[in-house]
Amino acid sequence: MSSTSEGGGAPATAVIALGSNLGDRAFYIRKAIDELRKVMTIVRVSSIIETEPVDAPPPRFLNAVVLGFTHLGPEEMLDRLQEIEKALGRRRTTRHAPRTIDLDLILHSANLRRSPRLTLPHPRFRERPFVMEPLREVWPNASRSRRPDRRADVRAG
Repeated sequence: MSSTSEGGGAPATAVIALGSNLGDRAFYIRKAIDELRKVMTIVRVSSIIETEPVDAPPPRFLNAVVLGFTHLGPEEMLDRLQEIEKALGRRRTTRHAPRTIDLDLILHSANLRRSPRLTLPHPRFRERPFVMEPLREVWPNASRSRRPDRRADVRAG
């Protein structure tokens, strides 16, 4: 794991949403989780759920959420997520096209961002059951907290 965290101090809490609706969906979710272990310390992994596509064409998605800690800053974490997507065959053809894997950085500690490349927290995560259902499983306080900016909140659930 890199040591490029902003401020160089304690690791940041990171929430990653995973989705797949192309090919062996369960394989891609499991493989992405294995790859995420290289860039973060995973504390919890949700169950994998099957969901209808939202703003995307069929087929149905498999979705999960990973909660953990990273020393990577938000932009570097985004770079790593996109590298994992590419390594697992993600092709960015058209917006919302079916994909082997989709990795979204939902939260990165108390970091707030709004740029053409990255918005934190993810702007629509609370509106999406395919994120909130698995997120509540790994972090039951998610509905009551703005961001997982305290390690105790994450560890205690």
